[in-house]
Amino acid sequence: MNDNTVSHSRRAFLKRSITASGFTLSLSLLPGTQAQAMFAGGASDSGFTPNVFIHFANNGEVEITCHRSEMGQQVRTSIPQVIIEELGADWQYVTINQATGNAKYGDQNTDGSRSIRRNFKRLRETGAMAALMLCTAAAKGWQVDPGECYTEAHHVVHKPSGRRVPFADVIAVAATLALPETQDVKLKARQNWNQIGKAVPSIDIKDMTNGSAVYGQDVVLDDMCFAVIQRPPVLFGKVKSSNQAEVKKMAGVVDVINLPEASAPALFNPLGGIAVLASNTWLAWQAVNALNTEWDNGTNASYNSEAYQQTLLEEAGKPGEVVRKLGDFNQARERASNVIDASYYAPHLAQAPMEPPAATARVTADSAEIWACVQSPQSAQQQVANALQIPLEAVTINVTLLGGGFGRKAKPDFVVEAALLAKAAGRPVKVIWRREDDIKHGYYHTVSAQRLSATLDDDNNVTGWYHKTVFPPISSTFNSSANKPSDGELDLGLIDTPFAVPNLQLERGEADAHVRIGWLRSVANVYHAFATQSFVAELAHQTNTDHKTFLLDLIGPDRHIDFAKSNAKYSNYGDDISDYPVDTARLKQVVETVTKMADWNNQAQQGRFLGLAVHRSFLSYAAAVIEVNINERGEWTIPNAYMALDAGTVVNPDHVKAQCEGGLIYGISCAIGQITALNGEVTQSNFHNYLVARMPQTPVKIDVEIIQSDALPGGVGEPPTPPAAGALANALFAATGQRFRNLPIPLNVKTA
Repeated sequence: MNDNTVSHSRRAFLKRSITASGFTLSLSLLPGTQAQAMFAGGASDSGFTPNVFIHFANNGEVEITCHRSEMGQQVRTSIPQVIIEELGADWQYVTINQATGNAKYGDQNTDGSRSIRRNFKRLRETGAMAALMLCTAAAKGWQVDPGECYTEAHHVVHKPSGRRVPFADVIAVAATLALPETQDVKLKARQNWNQIGKAVPSIDIKDMTNGSAVYGQDVVLDDMCFAVIQRPPVLFGKVKSSNQAEVKKMAGVVDVINLPEASAPALFNPLGGIAVLASNTWLAWQAVNALNTEWDNGTNASYNSEAYQQTLLEEAGKPGEVVRKLGDFNQARERASNVIDASYYAPHLAQAPMEPPAATARVTADSAEIWACVQSPQSAQQQVANALQIPLEAVTINVTLLGGGFGRKAKPDFVVEAALLAKAAGRPVKVIWRREDDIKHGYYHTVSAQRLSATLDDDNNVTGWYHKTVFPPISSTFNSSANKPSDGELDLGLIDTPFAVPNLQLERGEADAHVRIGWLRSVANVYHAFATQSFVAELAHQTNTDHKTFLLDLIGPDRHIDFAKSNAKYSNYGDDISDYPVDTARLKQVVETVTKMADWNNQAQQGRFLGLAVHRSFLSYAAAVIEVNINERGEWTIPNAYMALDAGTVVNPDHVKAQCEGGLIYGISCAIGQITALNGEVTQSNFHNYLVARMPQTPVKIDVEIIQSDALPGGVGEPPTPPAAGALANALFAATGQRFRNLPIPLNVKTA
């Protein structure tokens, strides 16, 4: 932008000999700071500071820094959208910068559906603080009360007179002002919003579609070599012998380097193995394939999925540790007219982003600069600093676009690999993870077994509910002795069971981990929702009750769940329960909405087969209905799918709808995929045997309805995923009469 682009007159009242290249406004998100201490501002000679959200150039241009990673959820649009709402800037004069890893931004870990809900108020305050300073600067020239001024379309406007001044004309004065008191910063009333709640187009979609966007796999540096790594086939395996000397002689090979051996706990450390550095990826790939390595596979070589499944199911059938209790389930079982039991199983899953991990590193004796597709740049910064034994501030993490993440790219082991190899090679190194590396050497979504029981009276009312969950916990990655689901994992779909039953008993069991366990989109909600929503459908069928009717009755009256009554603590995703109560009215509303969308009540007359599921996760409420068709070969397809989402205040409805569509498809992938191990080694290697939803399994049409709400923003990226597996399994039961209690669901099913 230049003065010819923004045409405006210069106001005589700004005839001051003040020189400043711009003014910056930074926002610290560190917990525990006083509100006024959250802001810092002033003139900047360089015109850019990496720890700021807003920067004004003298010509009126605005730079907004996004501190979260972009992996398809359009956060680089939604975060600026919130700031611009209060700032009153014009998008055509705004540039979006990507933040490097820096603790001054607070939490930069892009997971947990937190980017908007944890930053909404702060980002609004950031924009409003800047707008107030611009208004104060303009008011000085007009000699009016700043309270009579507001910002819009990149101008400050004096409301009584209608006078307008462009941002460019007040920047220099604004840079000299003291920061306003926090109580003086006024946020817009909801009815005056013109950005939040609007379908602002993605700022990145053009570059993403024309190929100019830079992802981790796209980074190229001068004098860079490419690394592909042969990792131990079994967790914590070690090299016994290898033909490295021969491989090093191959054409194009620059070096062959042994990485440090891994040991428990896994943490975010590399797995070890042998790295081949070459002049291009293909040569490195071929050289790695030529490695003939003998491994000491260690104790995890005993891990076999088929036997382990039975171990988990047996454990799920035994009494466990009670984590939430209401009434007396055992007594209810003794008195029940009918008791229904069922066990469910879900295998390991891989996150399988379309772009496998990749990182490029340039390392000197006392510094490191990284370019990588990371969800958590600060974690990557810390891990690199530790590995290289250099100060944290000597490590720069440049965040590229991410071709998907789903939790995998929050673990920066691949970044550490690049840093270690660049140091050893004395030149920039780009570590490439092939699809086979990603599938066989990941941080897997845990395997789980669950046991559910319900007691019913003579009128088929549910009088008791029992649910025990067993799975190797994520905490085993950080503490090798951990073998019980953590409290945080239990909060994801177990502790927050919303049903109105007088006797409730929830338990956890023990299970040892034999692979690295990590988080995957929606984490424990995936298997907890699958089991719970499948079991509700089973109960409805066995009591000859419409599934929707049975589900709504089981949820019960409108209320906020009081966990204290059942002697349970509930973390509520780290947010205040008074701000984000577990609200059964909202849960029922998405059920009513989605079933109306799907014309649920007329499915029998229409010859349609529908499955329903609902789940609250990440402080939002999502319900799905999936319709299936089955051909003469038993292959199922999904002609229609429907989703209703209540995520409170929504910043960008188009992007939220896209997240619902993608999240539902991802949930279908979770229902058909599996990771298995034989003698400790993962048996899947690519998409030919690790199934994700392809065209036949993808709904032909997905209808999404976003519930209008004035509630605080909830999560969006993850809540659409948990209902998918249950809805699909229930639809297939409607079509075939078969119950699919053990995932994965086969692509070919028998018809009734």
